[in-house]
Amino acid sequence: MAKFVLAGKTDCPYYAKAELLADTLQQCLPDFKIHKISILPDEWKEWLGATCEKNNWKHEGSPLVWRELVEQGGKGMLLGGFNDFLEHCQDYYGITSDMTTNVMLSVAAENLEAKMNLIKEEQHRASLIQPLHVWITGALNPTCQVLIPSLLSPEVFPNVSAISLRLLDLEGNEEQLQSLRLEIEELAISMLHQVTTGTDLERAFRKADVILLLDDGGHDGENEGEEVKKKKVKVISERYKEYGQLIDATAKETVKVIVSGDSFLNLRCSLLVDSARSIDSHQFIAAAAQLENEAKAVLGKKMRMRPSDITDVIVWGNISGTFYIDLQRAKVFNHDGPITGPAFFSQPLLSIFPDRKWLETDFQHLVRRRRLAVTSKTGQAAATSAANGILTVLKAWNGASDPDLVSKCDCFGVILGHYSLPDGIVFSVPLTFTDGKWSVVSELTVENELKYRLELSASELQQVKLNQ
Repeated sequence: MAKFVLAGKTDCPYYAKAELLADTLQQCLPDFKIHKISILPDEWKEWLGATCEKNNWKHEGSPLVWRELVEQGGKGMLLGGFNDFLEHCQDYYGITSDMTTNVMLSVAAENLEAKMNLIKEEQHRASLIQPLHVWITGALNPTCQVLIPSLLSPEVFPNVSAISLRLLDLEGNEEQLQSLRLEIEELAISMLHQVTTGTDLERAFRKADVILLLDDGGHDGENEGEEVKKKKVKVISERYKEYGQLIDATAKETVKVIVSGDSFLNLRCSLLVDSARSIDSHQFIAAAAQLENEAKAVLGKKMRMRPSDITDVIVWGNISGTFYIDLQRAKVFNHDGPITGPAFFSQPLLSIFPDRKWLETDFQHLVRRRRLAVTSKTGQAAATSAANGILTVLKAWNGASDPDLVSKCDCFGVILGHYSLPDGIVFSVPLTFTDGKWSVVSELTVENELKYRLELSASELQQVKLNQ
C-alpha cells in the first residue's frame, strides 16, 4: 500500500493542484492513501522548518510531499514539491494533472476559507467550555509537581468538567515553567483544559476560582538570627499584600484561597485577608491538614497502628510556630485491644492510651520535629505530605469528602467570638465541613491549660503581625 503525506499552505495554488491529483489517485487506486496537512500561511514557515529539521530534510516552498514507509507518523521518505509529486504520479501511475491556473487559484481560495471556518468553529466550541480557573503560585515548588496529577480529578472537584491551570512562579524562569507545562500536558488528563505559565504579576489571578499559594520563603531554620527572620517577614509581607490586592481586583468574588507551606502560614493568610477586603474572609484558609496528618503519623507509630485509623485530631494556634495538638476528640478505629468491633466501631484515643505524660511532652515535641527531620534528609520540603494536606482541604471544602472533624486554619473574621480569641489574626481552630461549607466547632472544652496555650499562640501571632 502506498501512503503519502501532502502538506502545504492553505492559500497555495500548487497545494490545491497536488490535492486534486492525490484525490484522483485515491479514488482510482484502492491501495493509494493520502493524508493532507493544511497549514495557515503565517504558520507555514515555522511548521516547514520544524518538520525538515526533525526528519533531516532540505526543502523550501509549498507544498511538501513525502511517502510513509510505515504507519502514519513513522519514518518517511521525502518526495519533494509539486513537480516531484507530479512526476512520480506520471511515472508510477500514468496519471497527470490538467488543472488550469484559474482553477488552481479558486481552489486555493476555497481551501483558505474552509480552514478559517474550521478554526472559527473550533474557537466557538472552545468558548462554550467554562473551565474552572485554578492558579498556583510557587509553581516550581516540588509540592506543585506532586500535587497536580491528583488535583485534576473529579474526586477533588466534583461536578467540574474542565480545569484551566495557571502556573505562576516569581523566582523561576519561563523555560523551567514551560518544561513543567509540557510535563503536565503529557499527563493527558481529561479534565485539563489548558495550562498557562508566567513569571510576573501582570495578569495574576484573573477570573480565579481557586488559588493555591505555595511560595513561603522556605522552611524556618533553627539557627536563623532575628535579622534574617525579619528580612524574610518583610519580603513575604510585601508579596502577600500585593497578592491580596490582586485577588481583590481580579479574582472572582467566590474564589477559594488556600495558603500552604512551611513558613509564616498564619501571617501570610492574614495579610491576604487584610488586603483583599472585598472578598469574604470565609474564603481564605491556611492549611493545617499537613500538620494534623503528621501528628497522626507520630501517634500511629507509637500505637503500632495505621495513621489513617486515627481521626479528629485538632491543631490549635500558629501552624508554623507555637501550636498545640489536642486529642480530646481523637478517635481510633481497628484498634487491637480487648474491646473490638466492626469497621465503623471507634474508641476515644485517650481512653486506650495510658501514657498521658508522653502525650503532653514527647508527642508534642516529635510532631514539631517530624517535618524538619524530613527536610534535613531530603534537602527540600516534604512535598508529598504538603500536597496531601492541600487535597484534604479541597475535598472537604468542595463537599467531596466525609464531614469529619478536621483542623484547618481560617481567617480572623470567622473565629471572632470563638474561644475568646483576639480579632485581627489567623488562628488554627477545629472546623467541620458540610455541603462544601465550613463552620467552627464551638462546643469543645477549653480548660485552663489549653486556654493558656491558646493565649501564647495568639500573642505570638499578634507580635509577628506587628513586626511585619
